[in-house]
Amino acid sequence: MALIEALWVEFGFLVDVILYLVPIWAAFLTGLMIGWAWRPSWAKLDWIKLDDLVSKVVSAPSSLMEPFASSSSFREDIKGNANDVFSSELKAGDPSSSSSKVEGEDQPAVVADDFRHLFRLVEEADGGPSWIQMMDRSTPTMSYHAWRRDPKTGPPQYRSSTIYEDATPEMVRDFFWDNEFRAKWDDMLLQSKTVESCSTTGTMIVQWIRKFPFFCSDREYIIGRRIWESGRVYYCVTKGVPCPSIPRHDKPRRVDLYYSSWCIRAVESRRGTGEMTACEVLLFHHEDMGIPWELAKLGVRQGMWGTVKKIEPGLRAYQKARLSGEPLSHSASMAHITTRASPQYLRSLLTDNADVSETQVAPVPEKQRGFTIPKILVFGGAIALACTLDQGLITKAVIFGVARRIGRLGDKV
Repeated sequence: MALIEALWVEFGFLVDVILYLVPIWAAFLTGLMIGWAWRPSWAKLDWIKLDDLVSKVVSAPSSLMEPFASSSSFREDIKGNANDVFSSELKAGDPSSSSSKVEGEDQPAVVADDFRHLFRLVEEADGGPSWIQMMDRSTPTMSYHAWRRDPKTGPPQYRSSTIYEDATPEMVRDFFWDNEFRAKWDDMLLQSKTVESCSTTGTMIVQWIRKFPFFCSDREYIIGRRIWESGRVYYCVTKGVPCPSIPRHDKPRRVDLYYSSWCIRAVESRRGTGEMTACEVLLFHHEDMGIPWELAKLGVRQGMWGTVKKIEPGLRAYQKARLSGEPLSHSASMAHITTRASPQYLRSLLTDNADVSETQVAPVPEKQRGFTIPKILVFGGAIALACTLDQGLITKAVIFGVARRIGRLGDKV
């Protein structure tokens, strides 16, 4: 009862504030209509592009990231068997570009340098900033740990370790590669399509359309992906690549800077039996979705665990489907075409650059420094949004509840 009374008192205060602002809003809207009526011809705005315009304004610093749109800094001249790719000559190339050519081309979408980068991330030897621990959660059949780091340029980078009990690396590899089955458990995936694939290297280019909240347009991803294998350890590289054959559209908006790669390997079960019956997925992820990075960090922090928990039921359903004899989809069968890396080659990846320093995992600081959001701006924006949306008390209560939660974060995001 005390909580309900507190909510009603707070709601009454908000109503008083809204009524106080009604004359201000009336004057603002009157001026807006007059200004719009007398606008010059060059000021006409295509409302279809409003989302793109707002995203460009609020995330202008992300334009500095274009040189980092691909992690490839070398090009491969592949001759002979693709599984013997490491003996081929590596030619220096443009680190800010990657080709989307797959079948029968000298420069595939995902190259050996991408594998080298992922391997160094896994071994914590990429020389990047320290990782800051974000989360440590678990269920009886799954454990999850997450870290974040903020590079000097570019969006926040995330690292996570998820361990699934009673799962093999091969099953988990197929599960994450299976676009057809992903639609059954990933409710954000609206559409997926294989654009190109190579039956020799296993390289694929896929198109994803992902659902975003109502205030953003959906996002399009053109993803190049390929798997390297060493023993039963699988290095799965997926990243954004250019694809001239698919034209850009205003909606969905294309995400160019995208990197999401995994290391999948068997680990010892938490049950203490000493058996390697669990599987670890070590994920490295960053992307520029076209929204402010600080707001993206807040959204990730609030929704990370809920999203992760949805993956395991999908994996268990996939295991049952495979055990029942369900055939492999085309995308899952492509996960069986891998490029093998010898232990000697793996060791060379850590020694061919003497100035690479070890990346440390840092403890969580007591109070992180971040971007300051004034509370008056938060509540003012909430009031403006609530007055604009005529969706009843529930919508307005949600808006103000979110605003209060943001305002209580110690004025730090």
